[in-house]
Amino acid sequence: MHKFGLMLLGGLLVTCGLARPAAAIKSFQVEFEKLYAGDGSDTELANLFKKQDSKDEEKKLKKFRCLTCHQGKKKKNRNAFGMQLSELLDKKKDKKDKEKIVEALKKVAEMRSNPEDDSSPTFGELLAEGKLPGGTLEDLQKEPEGSEESK
Repeated sequence: MHKFGLMLLGGLLVTCGLARPAAAIKSFQVEFEKLYAGDGSDTELANLFKKQDSKDEEKKLKKFRCLTCHQGKKKKNRNAFGMQLSELLDKKKDKKDKEKIVEALKKVAEMRSNPEDDSSPTFGELLAEGKLPGGTLEDLQKEPEGSEESK
C-alpha cells in the first residue's frame, strides 16, 4: 500500500510538472506588435506595449498583451478580434509561418469589429486610433457573457 501511495504521488507530481498554463502564441504577439505598436509608432496602444521599468508594470503589461486577442482571466475566451484571427490561423501549424501570421493580421484588420453592424469600425481603424481591437480595456478585463466566471 505504501508503494502505491508513492507511485500515485510521483505520478501526480509528474503530471503537474507537465501541465502548462494557457498562453498567447508568442510569434502571433510579436508580429502583431511589429505591425501595430512598432518602434516608430506613438499611439496610446504603442506606448502601452513598450517595455516597462518595474516588475509590477511588466506584470501589468503581460496581462494587457493577452487582451489583444483574449477576454477575462481564462485564455480560452477570445474577444472578437481573437475569434476572427483563430479562424485564419492554426496555433500549432502556423506559429512559425511569419508571412501567414502577418497576412492573417492584415486580413482581420480589414474586418468590421461588429460584423452585424456595417457602420462599426474595422479592427484596423480601431488600431489606427491606438485602441485595443477587441474592445475597451475595462470590457476586456471582464469575463464574457455566458462564461462560468461571469455567473
